[in-house]
Amino acid sequence: MRPDLQPHLPAPNVQVLRSAMTFLFVPGDRPERFAKAATAGADLGVLDLEDAVADKDKAAARTSIANWLESGGRGVVRVNGRESSHHDDDVAALVGLPGLAGVMLAKAESPEAADAVSLRTGVPVIALIETARGVAGAEDIATSRSVARLAFGHLDYAQDLGAEPTQPAMLHARAILVQASRLAGLPGPVDGVTTHLDNTDVLAADVRHAKELGMSGKLLIHPKQIAPTQAGFKPDARSVAWARKVVAAGRSGQAVRVDGQMVDAPVVARAEAILARFEQPGADQ
Repeated sequence: MRPDLQPHLPAPNVQVLRSAMTFLFVPGDRPERFAKAATAGADLGVLDLEDAVADKDKAAARTSIANWLESGGRGVVRVNGRESSHHDDDVAALVGLPGLAGVMLAKAESPEAADAVSLRTGVPVIALIETARGVAGAEDIATSRSVARLAFGHLDYAQDLGAEPTQPAMLHARAILVQASRLAGLPGPVDGVTTHLDNTDVLAADVRHAKELGMSGKLLIHPKQIAPTQAGFKPDARSVAWARKVVAAGRSGQAVRVDGQMVDAPVVARAEAILARFEQPGADQ
């Protein structure tokens, strides 16, 4: 278990990053979309300076983001990775911005890179793991005192490996990030994007798979993905009913049967976790 986050990091920002379930990307060079993204219903908007912005537009995007975060806007900013020629300028542009809730570090591969970003900006980091080196170092990255959350960029990771970004091919990496997060005392990692915008079945399957593995959030690329993602991560009515029965039966402190299933301490703990997620703000009750 790692120590707590650096003392310079604002506690409200840390809590926001740890509890968020939906992260909606918006290109940093499209300032006309910032307000709409902020009110779309996602837990956090992510103003993007990396993949969504062409090299020639990055300077203008930094200015637009700075203006937004200085004038009452709030959100996370994804910056280019440490090896990028744009990284230093991205980070410098964020220093002192009152609306900056956190920085998402693309292609995070070391705790030192996350620490450097956090110390410069004064906010916690979401370490976006997108390379084989990043996955190999996930446990060390998660224990950084500047990292509030891990996230998985599976499309870039698949490209780095020369693999397909399918669920079976990406299973190993997702499992590593879940375990690294648990060992570090972090919430479950944030899963990567679903590129299908009009196929809700694909999105639902992706969310279900992420949830089964222990991930607890998702990166989104369109507002229409917000509600289905939130619904997918929340326990359904059947799970909640089962959890309530188990918790009630488990109060005896002895192994009992509920619906033909033995209920002992680990099963009760799982049921309590389901009810805790159900009772989070925004859950349908």
